[in-house]
This record gives sequence, structure tokens and C-alpha cells, in this order.
Amino acid sequence: MKVLLKRGAEGEIAVKFPYSEKFYEQIRKMPERRWDLTQKAWMIPCRAYDVGVLVDLFADCDIAIDPELLDRVPSLRHWVKDRRSQAISHAESGSSLGSGPKQHWDTQHRKRFLDEMKLRGFSVKTIRAYNGQVDRYMRYCAAHPAPSESSPSASRLSEYSLHLLDSQHSHAYVNQAISAVKFYLQHVGGLVESEAYLRPKKERKLPNVLAREEVMRLLQQTVNPKHRAILYLTYSSGLRVGEVVRLRLKDLDRERKTVHIRQGKGRKDRVTVLSEAAYEVVEAYLRSGYADRAGWLFPGQQEGKHLTERSVQKLFEQKLREAGIRKEVSVHSLRHSFATHLLEGGIDLRYIQELLGHQNIRTTEVYTHISVKDIRRIRSPLDWQE
Repeated sequence: MKVLLKRGAEGEIAVKFPYSEKFYEQIRKMPERRWDLTQKAWMIPCRAYDVGVLVDLFADCDIAIDPELLDRVPSLRHWVKDRRSQAISHAESGSSLGSGPKQHWDTQHRKRFLDEMKLRGFSVKTIRAYNGQVDRYMRYCAAHPAPSESSPSASRLSEYSLHLLDSQHSHAYVNQAISAVKFYLQHVGGLVESEAYLRPKKERKLPNVLAREEVMRLLQQTVNPKHRAILYLTYSSGLRVGEVVRLRLKDLDRERKTVHIRQGKGRKDRVTVLSEAAYEVVEAYLRSGYADRAGWLFPGQQEGKHLTERSVQKLFEQKLREAGIRKEVSVHSLRHSFATHLLEGGIDLRYIQELLGHQNIRTTEVYTHISVKDIRRIRSPLDWQE
């Protein structure tokens, strides 16, 4: 079957293929996918995870990719490169793609791997990410068989890590791949003793934040009651995008001025601050009749489902352009801005840690490197007067 991948809307890939019940059902399970009537194609986000799921789904198909799309999506370029090397390797050896180490990643092993993660309470996102990482590792081992090995093992992790780094993947991505493969080998592959391997040093990157004036300009640019409520709550309470879309009306306590986050990152509950100004915006939204008072505060298009995270991300990107803000920021930057502005306002770091739900204070300390509370007092030598 022939599959065509083209550039879709901003941040999306258009996927076209002849109707097949198998692939139709599979692609409908992908998060944040949508059907575009104009192009008559499925649209999926360009994130590395979604691209990995997509190419795994159509791995045995004839995939044609628009060159313009390859230029814009690095993860697709890496996949094309890997697929070509895999085809060359098997052509030289005279073997099929289904032989060799790949046989150790069959349906039974995959199910056991998923079950092991579920038993340990891994989040849905972690399960998806680990499953994709192990699948890519197995495909790499199949494409680059080691003469002395009958199956993939931890001894190849350093080799695979170097391959990922050469493919311009971030250190965080490589560390996640190592963790996923190690988990698989220990809990499914029967590895008892951990073999020596190196992890790339973690990159220390400072988050991008908006100035308070930029945040206010962004919020004032938003007119739609539902959109205003989403952005106001995200910033004023320091919420993750996955937390704001899963809010229910009962989670907002106006008397105590708190927002109850239920089962956030790490399956933890926490309580954060509820802004009076944000609650007034929420009340205006409730009066508009858009909210589902019996269920989600921000319901999605499908009955009984909350709004998707991608919808909020696209909303933020649109309002960013309308407000004329050119910074490289995402909707998660509103959470970073919340913490930074609190720190600049004199709020103790420990309180900020509690509001954000950070387990380790070192995670919260990153905002001390962004805050300009003390930097503003320092004058550049260029501004010194003789």
C-alpha cells in the first residue's frame, strides 16, 4: 500500500493512504489526530513521538515523503536515513527485515513490556515514549546485526547512543532511550546484571519566559470566553497544559482561593493558587454556556472528552502571533513565567516549589537563574557616567 506524507497545517503532517480498516482504526487511536476535509488527509502533530508512531504503523508500506516536509521535520529525516541503511544492510546479507534480532521484539514481548510498565504505574505518555524507544532500538539492532550476538543486549547501548547523538538527537532524548531499553532488558529480556554504559551529560537549558507586560498583552488579545479562561488559569496558577484541560469546576475553590490539581505529573495531587481575576474570567466563561458543568471545565469536541492539549498549544501559538510576540516560547512558558514572576515579586522559593508540584527544590532553583530582580540593580559598564 502506498502512503503519502505531506506538509499540513503549521506543526502538522498530512497523511494520505487508501482506505484500509486496519490502518484507519490504528490512526484513530493516535492522540490529537484530526481529519482534514479539504486535503482529505489525516493530520498529526510533528512531534518526534508522533512521527515515530506514524512510521512504525506504516513500516511495511511504500511511504512517499514530500521533500519540503523532510526539510521541516528532522525526525523524519533520521527515519529515512535509518530505513535506507536498514535496506542496504539486509540486501547485503540476503536476509529479510523480519529475521535476526527483530524476532525478539514480537507481539508477546511487547505486551509483556507494556504490562510491566502498567504494573509499576507508569503514565500513559511514558508508556508510549518507552514503547517507541525500544521499538527503534530493536530496528537499529536488526539493521546493524552484531556478529557475536544472537539478540540485542545492553552491550550495544553505547553504540546506539552514539548513533542517536550523531543523528542530532538531544541528550535528553538519548537518556530516555537508554532508560527505556534498560527497563526492557531487565524486566522482559531477563538481564540480571547491569552492563557498563555511558549516558550523555544532561544539558542545562534555561526555560524561556515572557515578561509580565507580554503576558498581559497576550491575555488582553484573547476575546473568546473559553480561550480567555484557559490562558488565565494556565498562567495565574502555573498549570501544565495537561492539567488545565483536565480541570473540573469542583476543582476551583473560590473561598479558599485554591485550584486542586488531581493526579498531575508523577500521579500526584497538589493545590495551587486561584487568582481572583482568573476566577472572574472563568465565571464569564460559565455564563456563556460553553462549559460542561457536569463534567470537564473545558470539554472537547467528542462527548465526554476534555479539550485536547494540542488545541491549547495551537491557541497559544495563534495568540502569540496576534500579540506580536516573537519569542521562541510555548504554552508551557506561561508556567515558567508564573514561577519567575513570583520569584521576582519576593515569594519564597519553597512556596513556589509547592505551587509547581516539584519534588526536588533543585528543579525550582532554575528560576533563580532567570529572575531579573537583582540583575536590574546592576548597571552595565557602558551606562556608567564619567
